[in-house]
Amino acid sequence: MKRISKKRKEILAKYDLTKIYTLTEACDLVKGISTTKFDASVDICVRLGVDPRKANQMVRGTVALPHGTGKDIKVLVLCTPDKENEAKEAGADFVGLDDFIEKIKGGWTDIDVIITMPSVMGKVGALGRVLGPRGLMPNPKTGTVTMDVGKAVQEVKAGKIDFKVDKYGIIHSSVGKVSFDGDKICDNANELILSLLKLKPSAAKGTYIKSIYISSTMSPGIQIDAKSVNA
Repeated sequence: MKRISKKRKEILAKYDLTKIYTLTEACDLVKGISTTKFDASVDICVRLGVDPRKANQMVRGTVALPHGTGKDIKVLVLCTPDKENEAKEAGADFVGLDDFIEKIKGGWTDIDVIITMPSVMGKVGALGRVLGPRGLMPNPKTGTVTMDVGKAVQEVKAGKIDFKVDKYGIIHSSVGKVSFDGDKICDNANELILSLLKLKPSAAKGTYIKSIYISSTMSPGIQIDAKSVNA
């Protein structure tokens, strides 16, 4: 029989595995059951009643988290020379075009978000095999292909994230850090869930939000009552 560690016992003593908590309760509780020595991420998983294999049931979008993710987001802007100063002044970590395209072809992907312009997508499109599997490919639907590169950089740095339902019908996203106040985690999670509700496909039948779980890095998941979301 597998032994339960001392830390695991302490965690399990703090909450009921069979209980469904309100969003506020869960966001406070997730801080208390995190035992990592580093500032762990707080992640949310929302299982939707959709079939992602059907184009009319794909759920994808962006949301600006009120309090950001707590992460230092590295942004690369691939643009023409006339837009470079705008991108740098907005806070982009890397700015350029051909040099960075060659660098990415060589395997460099030490970035979190790539923002580019419609006029250079022909060059960026050639990087699909490298960027696609890593979720780094710019897309107009997520606001990462735009002429207003400065605004796009500022939004990403401020906490704008993109999300996409996976093949199992689940949305995975970070909504903060354990060091955040419970209220801030709650605000971020609430904003994401409300965005998902607004994006409900008309073709989706039955229960749309089937379950919601929140957890920190290496912690158990806490189930949330979807009705506790503040519409």
